[in-house]
Amino acid sequence: MLRAAPAPDHPLRIADIGTGSGAILLALLSELPDAHGIGTDISEVALHTASANARHLELACRAAFIACDYAAALSGSFDLIVSNPPYIRSAEIVHLATEVRDHDPLGALDGGGDGLDAYRALIPQATRLLAPGGVPWPWRSGRSKRRGGAFDDGGRVNARAPPKADLAGTARLSRAGNCPHKAD
Repeated sequence: MLRAAPAPDHPLRIADIGTGSGAILLALLSELPDAHGIGTDISEVALHTASANARHLELACRAAFIACDYAAALSGSFDLIVSNPPYIRSAEIVHLATEVRDHDPLGALDGGGDGLDAYRALIPQATRLLAPGGVPWPWRSGRSKRRGGAFDDGGRVNARAPPKADLAGTARLSRAGNCPHKAD
């Protein structure tokens, strides 16, 4: 996926910003056996769940979890940065399906007035952490038409390809950042 063959002298480093239950990081680690990852979250409860999930999946030796606001406590460089940050406009929260609205913490859903608050915080932090040639996260979460050029300033975020759709056909994933195009 990310490189043709693992580099034995450089294990793949993954950051999952706002990890929640750890599902994204742990799925990647299960598919990339030479990778190591760090998940961050502001919620201690979420980090406890993510750690328990890592132990249950026998991935705890390659996964670490840190309490911080987005990537504030991270240093070094990462080859892959992923995130599924809050992206729902504040005014739309009340209209969400009950099983979503009443299950997930508000902070995991509410993206502010325009749904982009988390992205404004995340992008500068992730930019400093992305290794040369690294791959940044999915930055379109079901609002691709509105997000189209929202962060194409100073070259920090630059959509490389049309967004990929999820199983429901909603555009969700785009390659972004100052990195050369890599084959999927």
